[in-house]
Amino acid sequence: MQLLNPKTTNDHLNLAASLSQEFAATAIERDERGGTPKPERDRLRESGLLKLIIPKEYGGLAETWLTLFKITREFAKVDSSIAHIFSYHHLGVIIPHIFGTEHQKKQSYLNTIKNNWFWCNALNPLDRRTTLTPEKNAFRLKGNKSFCSGAKDSDILPLTAIHQETGELTVLAIPTSREGIQINDDWDNIGQRQTDSGSISFNNVLVYPDEIFKNKEHSGKPFNTIRSCLTQLNLANIYLGIALGAFEAAKQYTKTTTKPWLTSGVESASEDPYILQHYGNLWVDLQAAAALVDQAGESLQATWEQEWLLTASQRGECAVAIATAKVAATRVGLEVTNRIFEVMGARATAKKYGFDRYWRNLRTFTLHDPLDYKLRDLGNWALNDQLPKPNFYS
Repeated sequence: MQLLNPKTTNDHLNLAASLSQEFAATAIERDERGGTPKPERDRLRESGLLKLIIPKEYGGLAETWLTLFKITREFAKVDSSIAHIFSYHHLGVIIPHIFGTEHQKKQSYLNTIKNNWFWCNALNPLDRRTTLTPEKNAFRLKGNKSFCSGAKDSDILPLTAIHQETGELTVLAIPTSREGIQINDDWDNIGQRQTDSGSISFNNVLVYPDEIFKNKEHSGKPFNTIRSCLTQLNLANIYLGIALGAFEAAKQYTKTTTKPWLTSGVESASEDPYILQHYGNLWVDLQAAAALVDQAGESLQATWEQEWLLTASQRGECAVAIATAKVAATRVGLEVTNRIFEVMGARATAKKYGFDRYWRNLRTFTLHDPLDYKLRDLGNWALNDQLPKPNFYS
């Protein structure tokens, strides 16, 4: 494929659709193999899409989150591992913007463009085994961190660590290649098999002061907590993308391969009344989930644009929309990826088709944070008019 020189939103979307077709050709084989999708990561590097969300003043494409999530959803239809590492790159790129000083934001954006950096994700604030200790004019990083998605073949590693003197959870970003960093090959889960979401060991790693993010000027403002909103809606888009991909794959199989039941009275499975009913139910559910996810996207974009003027109530209302969308995408996705076998038939369970990967990937990823706590927050809003309190997952 000849890569484009994208200039408009449609160019970016068309380029992503073309890449998606490429990724689809090897998705089943790569899912079975696991490991690092190096050629696919390189295609993303070459495409220019890694600078999608960076403002134009720093050399980026200045796209909206709406466009980014559309692309992420498109990738997730065929390969949710690629969608995972692609989208988390962008969630990493904006970390200095949210947590750092104006200078750190500027330098990070400029260096990402200049060096075509591929960011990953090792924040995992629940894993507090990593410590940051002052040493003369610098710091030393020690410990281990789990669920470090996209770490292999990445250039920049954002993470959290406990400051040994203050006890604070500290956000920092360092080069992945720095001495003392060991990326462990221990990701062997049933889904998201090419995300390299295993662990990292930090052995007395040197950290410079300008690699630690702490913006005293804007400390405590609602925009400081916006990344969890971005992360949660990103997950909802990946879940929805997986479900849409499963639906399309099932549709193609049903129309070309599924046999009608012997008492159906029809010549084609596509005319079977019960199969049609199943597809009708799945369609309605998917349309509802998509509407909620898109609605939450509009809210998030407006929230992001407020930046440091964002109020707590605006942030809270956005979080409600995102939680609602994520619950819907989770429920519908798990239903669709399970029910597709009922409209395809027993032969569709053959390993060569790889239809099981949709459920495996979704089931793995939907365990990122408990749905029950999303519902509790939504119930507290619906009944008591209490907005969710910002944390790492809401």
